[in-house]
Amino acid sequence: MGYRHSQRRHQGRIILQQFSWSLRGRCWQFGHDIPHMGGVVPMRIVSEMRTDPKDIVEHLFEGVIPNFHQLCRPGDIVVAGRNFGMGAKMQGYIAMKALGLGLVCESMSFLAYREAIGIGLPVLTGCNGISSACNQSDELSVNFQAGVLVNITQDRQYQFEPVPLALQDVLSSGGTTGWLQQWWGKKQADKENA
Repeated sequence: MGYRHSQRRHQGRIILQQFSWSLRGRCWQFGHDIPHMGGVVPMRIVSEMRTDPKDIVEHLFEGVIPNFHQLCRPGDIVVAGRNFGMGAKMQGYIAMKALGLGLVCESMSFLAYREAIGIGLPVLTGCNGISSACNQSDELSVNFQAGVLVNITQDRQYQFEPVPLALQDVLSSGGTTGWLQQWWGKKQADKENA
């Protein structure tokens, strides 16, 4: 079973929450052609190769929505148009995962999608028309495993392609590192039991 970080803290510690295929929260709407560097996170965060969530979270979308990290809450959904997160960088996805967010977009490059899934960020892509189906702050519910998005505010439901079956284990394990740790642990256990 995978886990992901949330922004919820108890006595200064990040509390790990059990992975869930479904998120419910507010819509944070972004347009088309949002680059990773300079859009999702500032270029300096990427060029400094920061990977610790505590060093990245406060910079998420800072050029678009100042203090985004303080305004969003776990379960909120980033909704974007075409070409989201252009470029194969992971820092923004690390921050989104740490904040407990999900991502639904009309399109993103293969490299960006690979980075997001590899980090363990719940993401649906290929969601044509999603940017016009949601408004900023609409209440949304998304099941990433089933590909179902419900706009609770507008009382509308949409069906999209779910996370591919071949990637579901990676995502539910918290990303590539979590999946590899589980795989290696199983291999070691099988070896000891042989």
